[in-house]
Amino acid sequence: MKNYLGKLRRRFYKLQYYLSRSYLNFLPYKIIQRNMADVLSEYRSLPESVQHSIASRVGYYNQLTDKYHISGNLGFVGSFKNNRASAYFYDLAHYLRYFPEKTPFAYIFGDVTHIPSQPSLVKSRPIADNNQNSVLLKLDSVRHFYTVADPFCFADKKDLLVWRGAVHQSHRLEFLQKFYAHTLCDVKCVYQKSANQPYHGKFMSIKEQLRYKFVLSIEGNDVAINTKWIMASQSLCVMTTPKFETWFMEGLLQPDVHFVHVEDDYANLDEKLSFYLKHPAAAEKIINNANQWVSQFFNKKQELITAVLVLQKYFEHTQKIV
Repeated sequence: MKNYLGKLRRRFYKLQYYLSRSYLNFLPYKIIQRNMADVLSEYRSLPESVQHSIASRVGYYNQLTDKYHISGNLGFVGSFKNNRASAYFYDLAHYLRYFPEKTPFAYIFGDVTHIPSQPSLVKSRPIADNNQNSVLLKLDSVRHFYTVADPFCFADKKDLLVWRGAVHQSHRLEFLQKFYAHTLCDVKCVYQKSANQPYHGKFMSIKEQLRYKFVLSIEGNDVAINTKWIMASQSLCVMTTPKFETWFMEGLLQPDVHFVHVEDDYANLDEKLSFYLKHPAAAEKIINNANQWVSQFFNKKQELITAVLVLQKYFEHTQKIV
């Protein structure tokens, strides 16, 4: 019953999202267009410290410094529509409506694990020194920024590491094969094709996983989606050094400050779990740091301002090859 309610809650959340943005795909641009000056005015009205924080984030998401020519299968602000009507489309269309209708842009939807050959709007990118062509926006937000209120305090949680998910990647499989029977772990694959494997287990809702002191965040095709809701909770996020990042700026997260850092082969997992079980004050400090990090992504007004400024910078640095 609890699992059913968890799934129902998430489906209702997604339904609200799609209903609230469906108009972006069928109304003419002249109707959905918004005034950029209003966003800039809102930005200037914020305290200087908040303006500085937003400017810093804009510079991180969009690292373009020169003028670039874009070509190929481009989108145009005023005619941007999407037959699939995906969350990627709805998020991007929500931000684009503050710009002139004939403005061109390059974009790539999905789990982007490569650096594009030209400046492109993406949801995810490799964490690398030369990733300036990957301009991050808050795309597929309904999936990546879903959180659940945590009703449990850290001290009352189970002294175990939990994880539930699908295993389509070799690094996830290697982890499960090594730790599914570990005494400090409750980690299972819920994918039906693994039903005959010893590491298979039943689905567990987010709220059920929040009964555990440690929750594993393990990257899939790109980032681990659960990083956000773990860091918003009163549980410790346990993960290796991230290789990809999204709007959440995973590349700026500090090991053993925002999350419990483990080696890529998880050789020190026992040591880390034991340490934080014995030192709850240190655990709570990481949890507080994580909560503060997450809080910056749930101010709707400031998120919109940040995204629009990222796009403004993108358009200032790109132009279509004529």
